[in-house]
Amino acid sequence: VSSLRRGREVWQCPLLSLLLLAAWEVGSGQLHYSVSEEAKHGTFVGRIAQDLGLELAELVPRLFRVASKDRGDLLEVNLQNGVLFVNSRIDREELCGQSVECSIHLEVIVDRPLQVFHVEVEVKDINDNPPVFPITVKTIQFHESRLLDSRFPLEGASDADIGVNALISYKLSSSEFFFLDIHTNDELRQSLFLVLRTSLDREETAEINLLLEATDGGKPELTGTVQILIKVLDVNDNEPTFAQSVYKVQLLENTTNGTLVIKLNASDADEGSNGEIVYSLSSDMSSSVQTKFKIDNSSGEVRTKGKLDYEETKFYDIHVIASDKGTPSMSGHCKISVKLVDINDNTPEVSITSLSLPIQENAPLGTVIAFITVSDRDSGTNGQVTCTLMAHGPFKLLSTFKNYYSLVLDSALDRETIADYKLVVIARDGGSPSLWATASVSVEVADVNDNAPVFAQPEYTVFVKENNPPGCHIFTVSAQDADAQENALVSYSLVERRVGERALSSYVSVHAESGKVYALQPLDHEELELLQFQVSARDAGVPPLGSNVTLQVFVLDENDNAPKLLTPGVGGTGGVASELVPWSVGAGHVVAKVRAVDADSGYNAWLTYELQVAADGSRSPFRVGLYTGEVSTARALDESDAPRQRLVVLVKDHGEPSLTATATVLLSLVERGQTPKASSRALAGAADPEMALVNVNVYLIIAICAVSSLLVLTLLLYMAFRCSVVPTEGVCNPGKPRLVCSSAVGSWSYSQQRRQRVCSGEVPPKTDLMAFSPSLPQGPDSAEGQAPSESKYFGKPRQPNPDWRYSASLRAGMHPEAGEVSPPVGAGVNSNSWTFKYGPGNPKQSGPGELPDKFIIPGSPAIISIRQEPTNSQIDKSDFITFGKKEETKKKKKKKKGNKTQEKKEKGNSTTDNSDQ
Repeated sequence: VSSLRRGREVWQCPLLSLLLLAAWEVGSGQLHYSVSEEAKHGTFVGRIAQDLGLELAELVPRLFRVASKDRGDLLEVNLQNGVLFVNSRIDREELCGQSVECSIHLEVIVDRPLQVFHVEVEVKDINDNPPVFPITVKTIQFHESRLLDSRFPLEGASDADIGVNALISYKLSSSEFFFLDIHTNDELRQSLFLVLRTSLDREETAEINLLLEATDGGKPELTGTVQILIKVLDVNDNEPTFAQSVYKVQLLENTTNGTLVIKLNASDADEGSNGEIVYSLSSDMSSSVQTKFKIDNSSGEVRTKGKLDYEETKFYDIHVIASDKGTPSMSGHCKISVKLVDINDNTPEVSITSLSLPIQENAPLGTVIAFITVSDRDSGTNGQVTCTLMAHGPFKLLSTFKNYYSLVLDSALDRETIADYKLVVIARDGGSPSLWATASVSVEVADVNDNAPVFAQPEYTVFVKENNPPGCHIFTVSAQDADAQENALVSYSLVERRVGERALSSYVSVHAESGKVYALQPLDHEELELLQFQVSARDAGVPPLGSNVTLQVFVLDENDNAPKLLTPGVGGTGGVASELVPWSVGAGHVVAKVRAVDADSGYNAWLTYELQVAADGSRSPFRVGLYTGEVSTARALDESDAPRQRLVVLVKDHGEPSLTATATVLLSLVERGQTPKASSRALAGAADPEMALVNVNVYLIIAICAVSSLLVLTLLLYMAFRCSVVPTEGVCNPGKPRLVCSSAVGSWSYSQQRRQRVCSGEVPPKTDLMAFSPSLPQGPDSAEGQAPSESKYFGKPRQPNPDWRYSASLRAGMHPEAGEVSPPVGAGVNSNSWTFKYGPGNPKQSGPGELPDKFIIPGSPAIISIRQEPTNSQIDKSDFITFGKKEETKKKKKKKKGNKTQEKKEKGNSTTDNSDQ
């Protein structure tokens, strides 16, 4: 409450100017203040920051601001102390007219996080407007013949204030002829009448001056006056009269121009010209009424003139004068009270403020995106507006206050699915038919790093030939990231690990941007067959996301290693071997063997042996096995053969181009007695050649039966195991190579070569399988002629003889002949593997060329298939040693008869040695 002096008074006491009430409205969550109109600049309104629970220090960082629609900058907030004060002059009448309620609605907005508060500042009316009459001088003509208590209506004063300040009381100056009569209708509207108290006598008093004073109820009181000049007329005693003093009419605000409002009919008791009535509108009415309505002078019809608008004026008071043509003329008065009826002729208005865009795709549910304000100038149901979203998607509208809405996030966003939303806000009023308006909102979704780079497949297989140039490009990896901008910028790097004793980065590198993989040095198949590593792809987001891809680089073999000769047996050094050959040996007798290996693999390690033709072109009595390297007699030796034979064996691989090595074999032809003595075990077994052959056959039969029994037993055990136990290890699981022995006569093992197992779908891994002759050493722990146990080899895989470096899958077709089977190809030494030898009297065994397609290996859950590839190489039957028939050898004529028995013994020993070999 404050004390305001008339017009220009100033505030007397600061304490009185600061006594304003501020309270929270129960249940609404709206902050209320009040301030008097015409308050001076800087007038305290309220401690808004404190009342809203905000710290003064966070007002500026959180962008504290106050917004008011169509209210300008009437109020402002001091960001230093959080006080809401008057910034400019507030005129309540200008803001709200004569509306009972007048408030300034403020939106207090702070960011980080975004919050909005609704503040309503009530503008209190002060008595700053005095009552005002339409005119300053009012002239009234009264006939002297007027009866007592004759009434003349007066136009009252109007006050722009409201409430008590607009409550007007009237006071008429003292007069013996007139007094003032005031009537108040149901709508609390006052009607003033000047009432004749005593009869008039024009001859005594021709004019009467009165002063009508209007005083409002404010404090201090304000007044307005109008001077009333009454002229007393003579003649014409009767005035026109209306049936009603007040006529009430309702009109729709969309009434067209010229619509009939009412037809008046006044009556006059006089006759002649004194009874003829002329209608007119009172000149005391406001200009707004005169521009909206008109009256026909003769008929009394009141019609509209111009457009009526309920939103501008809801009520019109039309004062009509009915005057007769008497002299002097007399008049009667009535009032037409026109009430406009609202129709739904205003569409809603939508405004969108405080947009928080773009919105992060990981924004939490309930995040406020925008504030929406709706309004409608209509009243009642026509002005009730509801707001909805069309195709709202992951958003919804929440009503925060009357005609205020918040656009909030309703469900999770995914920029990779939809990056931009076009929302349409529809505001619809409650009229019939309803009117609606729309506003568009474009919501952009900002990207966050929520997608890791993805490779097309988890693993790639790359084949690179060995001896590649340093720095050559071998492969390109590429990962895609569904994010945008820097979150989708992918860089590549190696997942460092050790390859043997060296770091992975010494072998390969990857370009960080392009993903190209380079080999930094020449690769060697013999050193490294498979290089397996991972490449990591990471994006540039914060925090970065990444994924890995596995690269399997297989190094393909090239023929870059020539065959290497192994150290021959006794009597040989380096590439030269010396052997003693008895003159008495027959055709097919093995006198020496050339052993060679090739560090390459596949066809590049497939070795063949050739005997070079002598320089003089003479035909040598010796020959060499094409694949075995065994040097044997091509025919029986005779006296024409030189006692010293020098054989040059050419060892050649199958690479492109082929690489070769040569071995020299020096053979000395000697008499039987000059050959080296056999071992005591061999001699003991060769006392009787026929008995030795029989013993060997018995051993072979026992071994074959044992192997067959073992295979049948293993098959039964395996079938029982398969029926009772479900295997848990897949065929593609890595494991150590196993050595499996089938019998004491022949042994099966995996290839010595370093093997990689590559799986694709459900195809079982391919494994090389080799067979070894029982005469070959099986390892340092195995005894000659004894098959190693399954548990021994499965517990610790044994390294096969280095002679066997070529897989059985590359060996060509076999040609069984005379009870003996040998492979047509042999890479390396001991090429008589897969050779099953047996003496006469035994049933002929099937060689490897007649083996079944599949073998069941004891202790293994898989069935191993052996695929034999055909070859064009043909093997001479003479390359094989035939047992079971006696060889007749030419005897030198110079030998004595006593040596025949010794020669038979030596021949038996030689046969036994060949069998062992």
